[in-house]
Amino acid sequence: MELRMTTFPDVSISTERLVLRPFEPSDIPAHVEMMNDEMVTAWTSVPHPYTQEDAERWVHTIAPAERTGGRGIVFAVTEFLTQRLVGIVRLHHTNWRALATEAQYVTAPWARGEGYATESVLAVAQWLFRDQKFERIEVRTAADNTASQQVAQKIGCISEGVLRSAWIARTQTEDGGWTDFRTDLLVWSLLPEDLEGVAEQMADSGYASFTDWN
Repeated sequence: MELRMTTFPDVSISTERLVLRPFEPSDIPAHVEMMNDEMVTAWTSVPHPYTQEDAERWVHTIAPAERTGGRGIVFAVTEFLTQRLVGIVRLHHTNWRALATEAQYVTAPWARGEGYATESVLAVAQWLFRDQKFERIEVRTAADNTASQQVAQKIGCISEGVLRSAWIARTQTEDGGWTDFRTDLLVWSLLPEDLEGVAEQMADSGYASFTDWN
């Protein structure tokens, strides 16, 4: 029986506007700022406040260990022209036998409205299906996180159902603090055939092409 690789290669993925690459120490200041954004605090489980120490641990230990430990891979999403960090795409909970993984994504507040999340996640999906021969990507979005749901829909994901009361989100209180609350998760999936025509539709809408990796 052929033994399959159980770690992703150390790669960068390029589009016309973005470069998706491993995190670097120079990303730390922007990463701290991005992860302290209100929307990131509300819909993710990252520490709050997100400190310099948290960012250093992410860049030097947590993110690279996702790949070397076989759990997935983390991409820092950066603008091609400015090289500034504008987001994250993370594959994790990877099942190498089923060739399936879960995708998560975050967009920096200074980069929203540019279509970067859609562009970066679609680029990763194309790389995953075409180069890595994967068969399924799963996305889970909190019930009220409409921005994340729109990204899933734009790249061609199919809604599969609801995991009731499966996530702890956060909401801001009147005094400026944060409190936890339970919410449902919507489950989406993307299969290789779901991508047929998606890239062309995105290009017709003005998005860049997503074809190059090394």
